[in-house]
Amino acid sequence: MKMIVTAPAQPIRGSITLEGSKSISNRLLLMQALCTGGFEIKNISPSDDSNTLTTLLSQQPAISDVGAAGTTMRFLTAYYSITPGERILTGSARMQQRPIGILVQALQKLGADITHLERDGYPPIRIKGKTLKGGEIRIRADVSSQYISALMMIGPLLERGLILHLDGKIASFPYIQMTLRTMQELGAQCSIDGQTIHIKQGAYTGKPMQAESDWSAASYHYSIVALSPGAHMRIRGLFADSLQGDSILPKLFVQLGVQTSFSGDEMLIEQVGNPVAHLDWDYSDCPDIAQTVAVTCAGLGVDARFTGVESLRIKETDRTAALQNELAKFQVTFTDDADGSWHLHGKATVGERQTIATYEDHRMAMSFAPLALQQKSIVIEEPMVVKKSYPSYWFDLARLGFVLSE
Repeated sequence: MKMIVTAPAQPIRGSITLEGSKSISNRLLLMQALCTGGFEIKNISPSDDSNTLTTLLSQQPAISDVGAAGTTMRFLTAYYSITPGERILTGSARMQQRPIGILVQALQKLGADITHLERDGYPPIRIKGKTLKGGEIRIRADVSSQYISALMMIGPLLERGLILHLDGKIASFPYIQMTLRTMQELGAQCSIDGQTIHIKQGAYTGKPMQAESDWSAASYHYSIVALSPGAHMRIRGLFADSLQGDSILPKLFVQLGVQTSFSGDEMLIEQVGNPVAHLDWDYSDCPDIAQTVAVTCAGLGVDARFTGVESLRIKETDRTAALQNELAKFQVTFTDDADGSWHLHGKATVGERQTIATYEDHRMAMSFAPLALQQKSIVIEEPMVVKKSYPSYWFDLARLGFVLSE
């Protein structure tokens, strides 16, 4: 299936209410499963990833297939390690190319019984759940914060708790803070001191919890406002003081001509123009918005330097390669440097309607759709990949005046 996305003739004006954060929802779901008696979660994400995690936590089948849900794969690897029973944890073809060896090795050091069934360091894996004593271990921190969050969340259930030393530059640190603060809200005794996380043996205390709306989803609307002269939009469900790393968006997008103001759980974003000529940003704490920013810069003609995007290679697709391929269709270059940074150069040319490949990656579809505002219309292949994290994305675009057709 392909979808033609046609921009509205008038400046974007409207309001939307964003769905619950997938990142927060998935953490709450795992802690709910670890909490005796459970607890209620409000505003839970309707994403495929969260639905998959909900199903697998409730059914715990002998063969658990996470599909393309990376967070679910990492979190269940830790959860099944301390849950009685034997299970095979697997996923899509792409998931079987995404590394999990760092997490598996850390769990094995704690006494977990995990075996790689095909390629060493990658799914599928066999897990025989048992009681783990816990203790003190080290783990690389520069690859994925999800490995660390997975270990943290089972920490209170280990006999001696957990002391986790993080080696190297910490990737996506706000997500670790999100895990820590959520654990603390649910009664876990845990803290972080420099690059060491301390978690005492104990239990989670259930109480009603609410997932904040998704700042990652908001990034696409920032892009829409940046690319639509005279645009303004109200977004409900987000707060200035947020657990999410992507809440950096107001500070980042002001450099791309978008101003943000808050009133309670509602914010107003409006285009004020005058974007910078060159944007230099470190995405170590917010890698999920790098694609959105890259496409926005291409549409505005803002040259940009991207650092802290190493993890993009092991996401749903190699996102750096995917950006290279699709931006090239608009005569925009995206190239890597010897120091690991990436450089975007050029303004997207307006020509014949371009077709965007999505590479089974939800963020490719959502980050390129706003470019219709500059191109008048573009074609998105496999548009329903957005269900992975933001199922109502196309409905929200329609509410804002975009015309969508197969």
